[in-house]
Amino acid sequence: MIDPHLADLRKTYAQRTLSETDVLPAAVPQFRLWLDEALQAQLEEPTAMTLATTSETGQPSARVVLLKGLPDEAGFLFYTNYESRKGHELAARPLAALTFFWPGLERQVRVEGRVEKAPAALSDEYFQSRPRASQIGAWASPQSQKIASRHELEQQETAMLDRFGDQDPLPRPEHWGGYILRPHRVEFWQGRPSRLHDRIVYELEGETWRLSRLAP
Repeated sequence: MIDPHLADLRKTYAQRTLSETDVLPAAVPQFRLWLDEALQAQLEEPTAMTLATTSETGQPSARVVLLKGLPDEAGFLFYTNYESRKGHELAARPLAALTFFWPGLERQVRVEGRVEKAPAALSDEYFQSRPRASQIGAWASPQSQKIASRHELEQQETAMLDRFGDQDPLPRPEHWGGYILRPHRVEFWQGRPSRLHDRIVYELEGETWRLSRLAP
């Protein structure tokens, strides 16, 4: 049965257009251009992105993480616990997808690529730039593991506060650090009226990006 409260929700997208002549020749610089526009528009959480990975049985899982850099204009950098579900899945199958959605600009970007761990020095630098409470949290939380209660997590936090005393910044735990997704496919989506959206896809062939238009 159709739920009219959901089925009747519609919005006409008509802010902007996207053509092959509008975009830069390489995918990541074009993404940076769109990201800068999202930042200038003061959208809420413009660096939030959905990260999708897969299990050994092929089961996809997705969660929202934050983009923390575009190293060498050739990758997407984020940080997490290496022992988390996504960490284990990326260790076994280092392919992943990202999705950015900026409804305020009626835009979406989809990214697919291979993931590698970020250099340790880069992870160290970023970890020690975080608020101290976040550093403590990274030490205290066994991310994605089952725990008995919130109280258990808070006990772990207290134990870490006792362990490190007044030390600031803290050393980065070995189980925490960065990943860089090196894209081989990036799609830029601009909402248009009548659901005839503009879609421009970049596909990496060797070291050259090839552009195509996709039907909406």
